[in-house]
Amino acid sequence: MENNFAFIDSQNLNLGISKDIYDKDGLLLYYGWRLDFKRFRRYLKEKYSVNKAFLFIGYVPGNESLYLKLQQFDYVCIFKPTLYLSGGRIKGNVDAELVLQAMIEYSNYEKAVIVSGDGDFYCLANHLFKNDKLKMILAPNQFKYSSLLNKICNEKITVLDFVSCHKNKLEEK
Repeated sequence: MENNFAFIDSQNLNLGISKDIYDKDGLLLYYGWRLDFKRFRRYLKEKYSVNKAFLFIGYVPGNESLYLKLQQFDYVCIFKPTLYLSGGRIKGNVDAELVLQAMIEYSNYEKAVIVSGDGDFYCLANHLFKNDKLKMILAPNQFKYSSLLNKICNEKITVLDFVSCHKNKLEEK
């Protein structure tokens, strides 16, 4: 069994899966759903031999029970301080932390699984691919992932909503 690590952009994953997506004419293209994080962790272990799953998440006071539950599901939570923006929006961009952690852990894993559709991870994914350390990129949905990621290696990208079996295995019931 391989010793692979996952590096998960929690906001990209959560928003990419949970939000409905409409085309310019208002036609529903994608119906959002809720991810079961416990099932997702098991999926990462069984499908991609992920022994350690780093979950990068903005820290929001009051969500401690959520963070504890994620840790009980065997995620290593890496917290980013958040900013409160106008309109009540919360920002906790974790891109730099994810890239840094992937490089800190580089010698500790055989291959990496990047869970995000964000093109900001192009340089990390490209480096991992060129050094045969990229197992897979898991993009949350087919409508919201960067085409930059396709330039690395298309067969190393799986879209979690593209094949219905992913949703059936991972949806919160």
